[in-house]
Amino acid sequence: MLHTGWTIWCVLLTLHISAFHLEISGYDSDGVICSEGLSNCTMKDEMPFNVPEENAVVIQKLTPYFRLCCRDRAPCVLCLMIETEINIHPGKAQEHEGHSGNGEEDDGEESERNFKASVTVCYCPAPAMSMCKRVEFTVNRAALSHEKQSKISVVIIEPPGVSFSSRVIVYLKASPLSQEASVPSLDDVCTQEEQERPDECHVPKLISVINKEMNRVELQFDGRNKSFPSVCIQYEKNGKCQGWNRMTIPLYSVTPCICLQVWYEDEQRSRRSRSCPFTDTDLFQRNVWQNVSVSVGPGQMNNLHPMLWWNLSAPCRLEGDVWPCKKESSCREIKGFRQQLSNGSWKQNSKGQWEKTGVFEEINLKLSPCVMVKVKGMDRELGPFCFENTDRWHWSLLIVGIMLLLCLTVFISSYLLRHDFVKKWVWSWHHGGFVQIGMKCHVVLLSPPDVDDGVSESVCRLGSQLSNQGFSVSVDQWSRKEQCTLGPLPWLYSQLLELKSLGGRVVIVLTHKALERVKTWTHQNQGVIKMKREDMGFPQKSSPYSDVFTASLCLIQADKQLGRAAERFVLVTFDPNSSIDRSLPKLLQGLRLFQLPSQTQAFLSELAVAGAGKGSDKDMDRVEMEGIRWMEVKV
Repeated sequence: MLHTGWTIWCVLLTLHISAFHLEISGYDSDGVICSEGLSNCTMKDEMPFNVPEENAVVIQKLTPYFRLCCRDRAPCVLCLMIETEINIHPGKAQEHEGHSGNGEEDDGEESERNFKASVTVCYCPAPAMSMCKRVEFTVNRAALSHEKQSKISVVIIEPPGVSFSSRVIVYLKASPLSQEASVPSLDDVCTQEEQERPDECHVPKLISVINKEMNRVELQFDGRNKSFPSVCIQYEKNGKCQGWNRMTIPLYSVTPCICLQVWYEDEQRSRRSRSCPFTDTDLFQRNVWQNVSVSVGPGQMNNLHPMLWWNLSAPCRLEGDVWPCKKESSCREIKGFRQQLSNGSWKQNSKGQWEKTGVFEEINLKLSPCVMVKVKGMDRELGPFCFENTDRWHWSLLIVGIMLLLCLTVFISSYLLRHDFVKKWVWSWHHGGFVQIGMKCHVVLLSPPDVDDGVSESVCRLGSQLSNQGFSVSVDQWSRKEQCTLGPLPWLYSQLLELKSLGGRVVIVLTHKALERVKTWTHQNQGVIKMKREDMGFPQKSSPYSDVFTASLCLIQADKQLGRAAERFVLVTFDPNSSIDRSLPKLLQGLRLFQLPSQTQAFLSELAVAGAGKGSDKDMDRVEMEGIRWMEVKV
């Protein structure tokens, strides 16, 4: 019983040591070692699903472990060692050989005869399939006459699927025995005192040189690889490592807690070397203190009682005290609220800064409390850090909003006053009809070229209504004396000059005969043929205002070439059942047509905004001169 307990304790101790330490062996290839009494030992691969043969071997003990196999200055590699203790029963071998038909020899010879046996060991890495080795050997009966227990050791160099930090299950076919073996981590293996190490342990060595004249730390590397290694910087050993692709580090960003990791990217090596070269240097402690930031704010607990929260961030974790104080009394400490920075957990934010958050519960926020900080090692206190009064802030926002609203109102009013036509249009649309015009605009009302007393009365009535509404109106029928004195063409030109200065519209009254006159004039004008009046196909009997009407057509044509005819000319008809809008000649297409009296409100709104629609003086002059030249040609 004592022997069994001692054996178990030795096995556990061996497994424990092998989990953290690898011994050095001189093997350089797979092999098998058999104890005395076993000869002709060979080893070969075997499929894991083959059925094992029955023989005289009984497995008593199975011990797997790992070692580093190093030989002839070659890089050390990982190797799996499997030791087995077996018992051999000759009687079982005799029964097995008897069943196979080999019983012709006498008993004396049989007792001295040797026999063959085999053992199959398998190992299974966690993510891979099992692999097996079959060990065959010859048993010497004479050597085992007194000692029937033997040992077999199997060596497997660089077992497939096995790496550092792996776990492997080792078992034997035809036996319930199985053991688990763990491979130490690469870091544990590389920190061993032995000089022989795996090739994966070779990492670049970092040398940091402080250059005060250039205000920087220069990084230098000592390694066998000529390529530039990868570098990352972390604040605190458990901080996030952020990539760094430069050979220098500014002095202002160096702190005592800064660490650098270096590794090769171009080789199959995952191990990194880490160094924290400024841990014992007080020169960079000031960089930590200068980058401490504190934010403070009011809050409310679950029981609706007030609280004051604070947040402190710095490049490194700090030790010290935090406490609230009264702002009005030179920030005198409020007793009973002091807290330790070292207590609780620190968290690293996305910018690499370490943060710590705390709250002061049941504190009177009406005292406008602030926060003071005392960092270990500093000869002064940091603070006070205060929060703004939210009530005052709300009043400030309200005042600023009112001022912005007033400024916006003044700006819009000024804009509308400067753009009178917008104001008139908005007012006309809002009231649904016509409103009195403050600024007069000029309206020139032209009669059709045919003789019709009813149409003439309607034209005069429309002119009177427009005049009563505040427009400056000029009707061709009212200006016969001026036309006889000046002539039709100079009279029309004088009206256009007034239209240019005041703004407005030329209103042309259409009838069916007027449309025929427009079509005939258009046809004759396109032919560019000089014809006498009696050869133009016009009716012999015409209105005295026919020349003014004809001159307006020339002005419309000239305005259309400039793309602005609709800005000076408007068409009206007094026939509510007329289909004039569907038979307008090409010359008049694009001009607004109003049927009176059904569209009186829309017509008045159009005239209301016409006062601001003044065109370029040069364009107006050009149109008028073309009309005058045309009239001179026709006359």
